[in-house]
Amino acid sequence: AGRDATRAFASGDFTPAGLVDSVSGLSPPELLSIHSWLSFYSDNYEPVGKLVGRFYDENGAPTEALREVEAAIEEALKFQAESEQKKQQFPPCNSEWSSAKGTRFWCSTQSGGVQRAWAGVPRKLYSPGRQGSRCVCVRSSGPPWGQPHSSQHRDRGDLDNPQLQQYEGCPPLAQQCVLLA
Repeated sequence: AGRDATRAFASGDFTPAGLVDSVSGLSPPELLSIHSWLSFYSDNYEPVGKLVGRFYDENGAPTEALREVEAAIEEALKFQAESEQKKQQFPPCNSEWSSAKGTRFWCSTQSGGVQRAWAGVPRKLYSPGRQGSRCVCVRSSGPPWGQPHSSQHRDRGDLDNPQLQQYEGCPPLAQQCVLLA
């Protein structure tokens, strides 16, 4: 007889405590790993039945628990898509640190692993609900993100985005910024 140990595929806990069917409390990335695992199996293996338990009843029909997990996975997929879009708009900066030179942030057409036609300039990005900031590369010319055909832009790219702040002591349009130690 089969046993549902879905949680272990996300958590990596293959002890008896982790080999359970409950996925409550898993983070969105953990739920996405389960989604990926399910997709792999449905694409590569022929189903032979359904395991009666938390997710399927004795007739093989989905339970409310399965519908709740599917809804949570849909939310995680939506969040992932939004995060990917944000990464395209504001790719992470390249950075390095040394005790002698301090911290250097710079932007290139490939920084943050995001291939693009523009390099951008380093800025601090503050996100709602997050503490602190992170360095991102920001387009400094053309229309703002999401407004490619706007005729009333100031040719400043996303520099006027209210979530951004210039690094103190760095030239406004420099592609690199050094903060002394």
